[in-house]
Amino acid sequence: MKYRLPLQAGLMLASLLLVYIVHAEDLFDTEGYRSSQYRSPTPSSLEGVQIVDTPALQKLLAERPGTRLIDVYRRPFVQDRFVEDAPHANLPGSLWLANAGDGNLGIPWQRYFAHYLDQASQGDMHQAFVFYCRSDCWLSWNAARRAHAMGYRQLYWYRDGVDAWEQAGLPLVPAQPAELPAAFLTPTATP
Repeated sequence: MKYRLPLQAGLMLASLLLVYIVHAEDLFDTEGYRSSQYRSPTPSSLEGVQIVDTPALQKLLAERPGTRLIDVYRRPFVQDRFVEDAPHANLPGSLWLANAGDGNLGIPWQRYFAHYLDQASQGDMHQAFVFYCRSDCWLSWNAARRAHAMGYRQLYWYRDGVDAWEQAGLPLVPAQPAELPAAFLTPTATP
């Protein structure tokens, strides 16, 4: 009788842990990218990527003016075009690669992401890129991680994104996403 309560508590804890583990597996795809619940607390580190806060980002931009800001905030894409569901503003000088931070990135979006990073870097894998979205947003985590997997090595993650920039009283500018070329929507030929 005296072991019944600890045993029940242990079983309850074990079942909660199992539910958490099963649920956590649903949050990430097989390649380790976050694939759901994008607006939730994010980790404080990302392998191969430096985390920057607002003062560190301002310093980086002042010291390395060639640094490219990459916004990956989502935008609905319907009938082969972006649909403005709400106005969006981002950090001045940003390249907005809408939807490029999704976890399960389809082939057209993979091509879109690779194309614009290659164009922005002119093929230089040491081009400095800063990925961001909003605070508590896994989209920028996914994008920075994906850029690292592609071989880019000067990567930064502005973890708190637009929200922190705005809270610091810094300017935002109205934005439109980079166009998804129609050619990326057609299937590529397989050899």
